[in-house]
Amino acid sequence: MLIGLASAAHAQTVPSRDSAEYTLRVAAKKTINNSTVDGKASFSEYKNYPTRTIATLQGFKPATVKLDKYGGRLDKKTKATGFFHVEKINGRWWAVDPDGYYFLHNAPNDVQPGGSERTQKALKAKYGDRAGWMAATRKFFFANGFNGAGAWSATREIQAENARADQPLAYTINLDFMSKYGDKRGGTYVQPGHKGYPNDVIFAFDPGFEEFAEQHAKQLAANKKDKNLFGYFSDNEMPLLRKNLDGYLKLPVTEPGYVAAKKWADERSITLETITDQNRADFLAYAADRYFSIVAKAMNKYDPNHMYLGCRFHGAQRYYPELMKVAGKYLDAVSINYYNNWTPEKTWVRDWEVFAGKPFIVTEWYVKGEDAPGLANTAGAGWVVKTQADRGLFYQNFTLGLLESKNCVGWHWFKYQDNDPTLIGAEPSNTNANKGIVDNNLEPYQPLLEKMKELNQQMYHLADFFDQRQPQ
Repeated sequence: MLIGLASAAHAQTVPSRDSAEYTLRVAAKKTINNSTVDGKASFSEYKNYPTRTIATLQGFKPATVKLDKYGGRLDKKTKATGFFHVEKINGRWWAVDPDGYYFLHNAPNDVQPGGSERTQKALKAKYGDRAGWMAATRKFFFANGFNGAGAWSATREIQAENARADQPLAYTINLDFMSKYGDKRGGTYVQPGHKGYPNDVIFAFDPGFEEFAEQHAKQLAANKKDKNLFGYFSDNEMPLLRKNLDGYLKLPVTEPGYVAAKKWADERSITLETITDQNRADFLAYAADRYFSIVAKAMNKYDPNHMYLGCRFHGAQRYYPELMKVAGKYLDAVSINYYNNWTPEKTWVRDWEVFAGKPFIVTEWYVKGEDAPGLANTAGAGWVVKTQADRGLFYQNFTLGLLESKNCVGWHWFKYQDNDPTLIGAEPSNTNANKGIVDNNLEPYQPLLEKMKELNQQMYHLADFFDQRQPQ
């Protein structure tokens, strides 16, 4: 029944205020077959999408909110714990910075310079070395309303810069528990965007995974006292899917995953021929609980001070109430890589919190521009628009929906720098696309940045605006 209710209640709808606020129309198209390893892809036809910006937001008047050193708002404070945490206050979820000020984590992903010859040449010419680049980039972020760094960023450089900076970047670390265990165990493979697993099922039932997680988590002790660390991701885009039960039952009979799934199925008199959708949902919850419980226990043992931000759900996972419910038992915030929606889905951004009992953070999203020279934009998911200014309009439209939800504690744009087609050996989904806020010569896309900055510098005032707005 839960599955049926979810699918019926959450069909995407056009925002109900579109006649008053979604007055702009931005032409966009989607990349088709973007996940092919050879980089071939095609595009849908351009279509005009209703778009809302700060300028079309009825009754909103920009205002300045003073910020503390982390980028938290100085006008609203709760109990300080000395570390970042989340708290629901007066109906809205907030991150809270180490000094107790309300905070939203606003960051690009992959904050590090690319390894291509031209990017390294630009780095040396502009900044001298990586330390110089990091110092300038930290200031660049704060000047444009960003306050952190998302996954896959230059951790050592950020930590070193934070140690001498008056405004530290709130950074995140991806620990890759399952994918690194897979590297050690064998059987995984490279596919665009994330690690591939046999039969699309993870090794959560391997006795060796629990042992590996315990050892792998020991590295967290080094970060235990770092106030600037926002939180950890345990993995990225794992195949926690409703077809997992079928996948486990089709593994070789000697596999621990098969043994666990067969025992679970036998106890319920289920066979491959009689599996129902409810069985699949129930088993997904069982497998996810196994993974999250093992990882959370190991992480908390070595670093109980920092947030567990999940494993970056993607695709259909955001439509699985049973998965959200299990995640909420172990996570501080649910991380979601949110693609293929022009505007956040109002019912889902509400119900993720209902199901999980926790806030969410969008950990990947972007739009590519056709006007970026030398980039075919066939790699990666999501939207393509005609100009950098249109990218900025999409940014504002999407983040306004996140702020309106009252359940979002941050968003991480994917990513800092464009994909570089001249880089040899790049991951297949990151080969030739205009995803960055800077290009491959480390020059910013100014029309995009102007719209990002306008929204970023108003994000706290916008949260207040939506909190005070009367429901329709």
